[in-house]
Amino acid sequence: MTKTRKTTEEERLEIVEYCIAHDNNYGEAALKYRVSYQQVYQWARKYRQMGKAGLQDRRGKRIGSMPSRTPEGALRDRVAELEHQNWMLRIERDVLKKIQELCDALQITRSAYYHWLNGPKSQRELTNDRLAQEILEIYEQHTDKGYRRIRDDLNRRYGEHVSDKRVLRLMRKEQIQSTIKHPRNCCTRHASKPQYIAENILARDFRAERPNEKWVTDATEFKFQDGQDTRKLYLSAILDLFDRRTVGYAIGDHNDNKLVLDTLDHAMRSNPDAHPLLHSDRGFQYTSRDFHVQLQKHGMVQSMSRVGHCTDNGPMEGFWGILKQEMYYKHLYKSRNDLVSALERYLHYYNFERLQRHLSIMTPQEYHNHYIAA
Repeated sequence: MTKTRKTTEEERLEIVEYCIAHDNNYGEAALKYRVSYQQVYQWARKYRQMGKAGLQDRRGKRIGSMPSRTPEGALRDRVAELEHQNWMLRIERDVLKKIQELCDALQITRSAYYHWLNGPKSQRELTNDRLAQEILEIYEQHTDKGYRRIRDDLNRRYGEHVSDKRVLRLMRKEQIQSTIKHPRNCCTRHASKPQYIAENILARDFRAERPNEKWVTDATEFKFQDGQDTRKLYLSAILDLFDRRTVGYAIGDHNDNKLVLDTLDHAMRSNPDAHPLLHSDRGFQYTSRDFHVQLQKHGMVQSMSRVGHCTDNGPMEGFWGILKQEMYYKHLYKSRNDLVSALERYLHYYNFERLQRHLSIMTPQEYHNHYIAA
């Protein structure tokens, strides 16, 4: 491509006259006078609009000092403006024809259509606007919530009695979508020489008729940044299958026997009269003699999943998935304290604030208290 070069006003005039004389052949003029195609095109355009004055070098001069357009240039601009207005009028005419066709098809008058278009909103539209605002408030607090959980919140906390489909429709309209689950990374380590193995007494019967009848337990890992290093933190928890409360938990830097024993101690301090069936996988902590002795001490029956059957402990696996989806995967924790605080806040939220549909739209603690008060 030819580079631009400095030219005088006389040269520019000569180039433009040559271009016009040769049927506006910008390329030929550019090659002959060793200038760029774009230069020739711009000079010819300005010459047509303002005549010879358009070829003056105006760099560094005020806009107000620009020469006025020639009568021919002004006429061309006016013609272009009128053509644009004519084009807009044609579009408006076509739109009006389409509107009339739609009104005829629906057997309504055009005045009725404009009354609907510009008139006040209907009661249902006003209700949808209010629901959309409430949905947005709920979503901003917990972006992991889907339409079912948001519908439950609307019912319990806002007194709105609406269907799942209506909430889903409004969320799609507002482009609100829950965050996506991430795959769970298992941290279970099976003992090479287990000291005690229990039968699978629970046998995937996750129903419980009363609190402290059946507990399930497990441990999982989390990661946080410590400067340039990535470190691990472990959470062990026990879940009551009746009301899905976390009856006990412990947080530690090591996935060892102490972690699960501390979890058991926490659960027993909160529920000193409990003697449940306790189900776990076959991790080395749960097959240890110390853990089995503690269960016997508290009058518990031990149950274990079969090898390679994680669904035998399905409620606990599901709890980890919910916890990590809602407070872990979408955050980067830059210190141990930040991660511990987030875990403790979530465990409190899960027990006392998080509504669950299978608990009759109550929190686990509400469901537990409702049973005790009955």
